[in-house]
Amino acid sequence: MNITVLAAGAWGTALALVFAGRHRVTLWAREADLLQDMARDQENKRFLPGFPFPEGLQLEADLPRAVSQAQLLLIATPIAGLRPSLEALRQLEVATPVLWVCKGFEAGTGKLPHEVFDEFLPGVSNGVLSGPSFAQEVAAGQPTAITLASRDVDFARATAQQLHGGHLRLYASCDLVGAEVGGAVKNILAIATGVCDGLHLGLNARAALITRGLAEIARLGVALGGHKETFMGLAGVGDLILTCTGDLSRNRQVGLGLAAGKSLERVLTDLGHVAEGVPTALEVHRLAGRMGVDMPITAAVVAVLQGRMQARAAVEQLLARDPRDEGC
Repeated sequence: MNITVLAAGAWGTALALVFAGRHRVTLWAREADLLQDMARDQENKRFLPGFPFPEGLQLEADLPRAVSQAQLLLIATPIAGLRPSLEALRQLEVATPVLWVCKGFEAGTGKLPHEVFDEFLPGVSNGVLSGPSFAQEVAAGQPTAITLASRDVDFARATAQQLHGGHLRLYASCDLVGAEVGGAVKNILAIATGVCDGLHLGLNARAALITRGLAEIARLGVALGGHKETFMGLAGVGDLILTCTGDLSRNRQVGLGLAAGKSLERVLTDLGHVAEGVPTALEVHRLAGRMGVDMPITAAVVAVLQGRMQARAAVEQLLARDPRDEGC
């Protein structure tokens, strides 16, 4: 299969590497200097150093040429780049199936990725790749399992079967909304868990936070039309555990920095990469308020991000809440 990956960040590059062993892969990037460096070094030293390109991986700067022969497009931008990417594909009158890997609610509109997609390419087969997956481990060929979710279950199953192989396992799902909500909100919980660990509150507190965070994800996801079962799978609890506990998690690093007393601006500058949980937290907080969905951990994260509350005070506020019934 001819696959074109759009955007050569860490995740886009990792996917290009893992699929290049069994498919014809083209990696497109907008930045001419990045492409020049990758062509010279035969690796992406800027975003994914240490992983040489396999023979046959094509690099391309021209978007029309990059998509012209593709049988599948993978959009690997942050969610902020999804809209301009889809606009460009619409101008090219693309009808090729599209998958995206961005996780979040679009800043300003509060839309999930599939809602943005439907504005530009209605009728084109589409879906999301989501689940517990750090780019570095995927690129290294370490065992990874993710979900391919689409509203068209036949497309999900057929495409998952084509992409499945080696150390990358793919599971098909028809719950696109649930997979997207799980992938988005877990980043907010990763910030919260980073704060928890940065304040040295202990493993008991971390486990409780992740568990109650999963309840928040499920409440919002079900309210938006997702399936409750999805949040017990790879795109739900699996991604949540990895992002909350793995030190490769950018959003967890944001929480650790905030717990250390750094400003959000300083934390993001030091990180040097996009942390999707920051803008997503604001959008989810607004959405939850409009829909009447109780999300106290998200509200606490937003208060810290906006500088209205110190990290430790936010924790104390959460601890002071009246407990909920569980399992009654």
